[in-house]
Amino acid sequence: MPNTSASPKKPVLFVLTSHGTKGDGGQPTGFYLGEVTHPLAVLEAAGIAVEFASIKGGEPPVDGLDLEDKTNARYWNDETFRVAIRTTARLDDVDPSRYAAVFFAGGHGAMWDLPQSSAVDRVTRSVFEAGGAVAAVCHGPAALVNVKLSDGRYLVAGRNVSAFTDSEERAVGLDKTVPFLLASTLVERGATHHPAADWTSKVVVDGRLITGQNPQSATGVGEALRDILSA
Repeated sequence: MPNTSASPKKPVLFVLTSHGTKGDGGQPTGFYLGEVTHPLAVLEAAGIAVEFASIKGGEPPVDGLDLEDKTNARYWNDETFRVAIRTTARLDDVDPSRYAAVFFAGGHGAMWDLPQSSAVDRVTRSVFEAGGAVAAVCHGPAALVNVKLSDGRYLVAGRNVSAFTDSEERAVGLDKTVPFLLASTLVERGATHHPAADWTSKVVVDGRLITGQNPQSATGVGEALRDILSA
């Protein structure tokens, strides 16, 4: 019998991009640090374990290295966290049955490698269909644009989501650089996208799917995921 409920005794898998440049210009990017540390802080405070994977494994590139942010600074100066980030598992090697949930952090790098990854598709589908939760924030929902369930439907089809908006992408001047506009593409896949004003927190929970709009939403996504896993 397949497992039909997510056990809080299982860890959450945080998946990070391994892509380090924005388009052809070479401007550096990667995973956005605050979109890892803020949900991580919420889950750890609740006693929920977290493990890390990335598309290529090893140490993924980091963006948003804002050490004025106290949560960022606390983790960045913690050797246990730094070792975990330097030694992420390769997502292809991950057994999804070990996890209660999968969480995709953002950062612009996510737009390039997460949607193209067959491992993202496999792990996300497996966790979700086993009764686990799927969460993502900012550009992290790029992981979901091509994920299909076993019946061939897109995971996001008919579901309510939030993600980095087309307006926010234009505001940062990267709407012509990213390979696609995230919010528009989620809508094309059949999702209903719920935007808030630029740079304000927005978290949407649709059953076991949790998505957040931007870095300001990272804590809220962590809280929603905690609540589902602790229920």
